[in-house]
Amino acid sequence: MSRGISHAHSIVEPGPLSRRIAAAVVVVYALVAMVPLAWIFLTSIKTPPDSISYPPKVVFKPSLEGYCNLFTTRSRQTQDYIDTLPPPSGTCERITRERNMVVVGPSNYAPRFVNSLVIAFGSTALSILLGTTAAYAFSRFKVPLRDDLMFFILSTRMMPPIAVAIPIFLMYRELGLSDTRLGMILLYTAVNVSLAVWLLKGFIDEIPREYEEAAMVDGYTRLQAFFRVVLPQAATGIVATAIFCLIFAWNEYAFAVLLTSGEAQTAPPFIPTIIGEGGQDWPAVAAGTTLFLVPILVFTVLLRKQLLRGITFGAVRK
Repeated sequence: MSRGISHAHSIVEPGPLSRRIAAAVVVVYALVAMVPLAWIFLTSIKTPPDSISYPPKVVFKPSLEGYCNLFTTRSRQTQDYIDTLPPPSGTCERITRERNMVVVGPSNYAPRFVNSLVIAFGSTALSILLGTTAAYAFSRFKVPLRDDLMFFILSTRMMPPIAVAIPIFLMYRELGLSDTRLGMILLYTAVNVSLAVWLLKGFIDEIPREYEEAAMVDGYTRLQAFFRVVLPQAATGIVATAIFCLIFAWNEYAFAVLLTSGEAQTAPPFIPTIIGEGGQDWPAVAAGTTLFLVPILVFTVLLRKQLLRGITFGAVRK
């Protein structure tokens, strides 16, 4: 019998075959998930006839008409009138005149996009602020009926938004918060704060109390220990929670449709209303969707390391 040869294998470390299978599954999943995004981008650089052609065109001549239609308002004119105009000063004017149309002004997409930025990031910041302080209080202090309060906070996420949409609409109309950025920020904060409290409490629970006690022995107050000890240790959890809150506020549609119509309208309810001649302007809709994905994608990519660490490991463990 041969000696010195071990056929034992680790039950923790995956084998080569397992790693290959896992890698193949991840690659297939990534490709499937990216196909709709790639199709949206390709549609945004098609002309309106190419975007509705059947069978769908995979090989086509790229065009910026969708982006031009997204950011401008156009009007059809006679060829005689167009001939009296000076030469087009930009790509959008040239493309528009090829369709026997002229640019008459900017569209409403840019203001709606700015509203989305202000409301989403504002509500996320406020949710993180309230969620962090509430989670710290639940984690470190003896709060009466703590378990009941935590369940009540979580229960606010169990309701479908449409169930409270009409009462919120009536309340906002009486308070003058309808179609305002402040009203949407407060509403999204109220929805997201429960998620923030539950996620951040788990991270703060894993931070040893001895760190704060040592800081207070050195002369720090409770508030100083919170800012200088707890917050840096909970940074990964805060980043992960911020991304989840931002994704909800960025993509929310039901409340935005019901409570906004002009001044505070965000991009999600505006994009489907982009109409061209003869129906939906699909290249412009795809262009608006593509640009709408950019901020959340950049935010997530920049914080991907903290997100991965926060989801997989949490904060410092004892």
